[in-house]
Amino acid sequence: MQKVRKAVFPVAGMGTRFLPATKASPKEMMSIVDKPLIQYAVEEAVRAGITEMIFITGRNKRSIEDHFDKAYELETELEMRNKQKMLDIVRSIIPKNITCVYIRQPEALGLGHAVLCAQPVVGNEPFAVILADDLCDANKPVMQQMVEEFDRCHCSILGVQNVKREETSSYGIVAVDEEKPDVHRVRSIVEKPKPEESPSTLGVVGRYILTPRIFDMLLNVQPGAGGEIQLTDGIAALLKYEAVFAQEFEGVRYDCGSKLGYLKATIEYGLKHPEVGPEFSAFLKEHHCDWSN
Repeated sequence: MQKVRKAVFPVAGMGTRFLPATKASPKEMMSIVDKPLIQYAVEEAVRAGITEMIFITGRNKRSIEDHFDKAYELETELEMRNKQKMLDIVRSIIPKNITCVYIRQPEALGLGHAVLCAQPVVGNEPFAVILADDLCDANKPVMQQMVEEFDRCHCSILGVQNVKREETSSYGIVAVDEEKPDVHRVRSIVEKPKPEESPSTLGVVGRYILTPRIFDMLLNVQPGAGGEIQLTDGIAALLKYEAVFAQEFEGVRYDCGSKLGYLKATIEYGLKHPEVGPEFSAFLKEHHCDWSN
């Protein structure tokens, strides 16, 4: 069975919840302390052993390409000024053995359509899908946890976590059979059910490993409102042909697609940042903010 070598990053969305900040700049380039969200996502993929990054882009996303490209002028300037530490940071944004591919999504027609756009590059291989605005903080990166599970089961895997029942209408929700304490076989999946109709409280967050058969499913999915193709519908169809598992990963997930989640992540990452963490902690305590509680 092939290894997971490729990751798809759907980054074509408009980020309307963060307007006006995202009017001319991608939401994926919004920074948590000193790194953009998309860099955290790529670093997670790299630590999982993935070597090919496939970005599904749209209008006003050129800065993502620029971020992962070599910046000759900046590097020359830093070198001339003998700012070696800054130069090392710029050069280490992405390892030399990593390949980046950029595919333009002509219309924002849903997450399923974005994944489908990656088919020519993914080919007949299993692949990861990582949503950058779901920032996951874990000792062992979440995608690494999932890749290790894939190496055992060789099936599609959905990253899930328990959500509040009143919030199920914001997630794809899975019904599962118990397999292991943290890995379950998926019986069904439904997109954004009402709390009273939800089959469980296991919500799918922005981490997936999918087999290439998902492309056939997405090609035959009936588009929904606005012509959108939902990845959830493709996964529901995939269940008829092969096993799909849900993995409750270890770690904390921040919904950086929301202002509140973004602020929470900023505080948590700020507190543990080696450069500013102690000073930031003192500042919060000075202002009677005991974040540890």
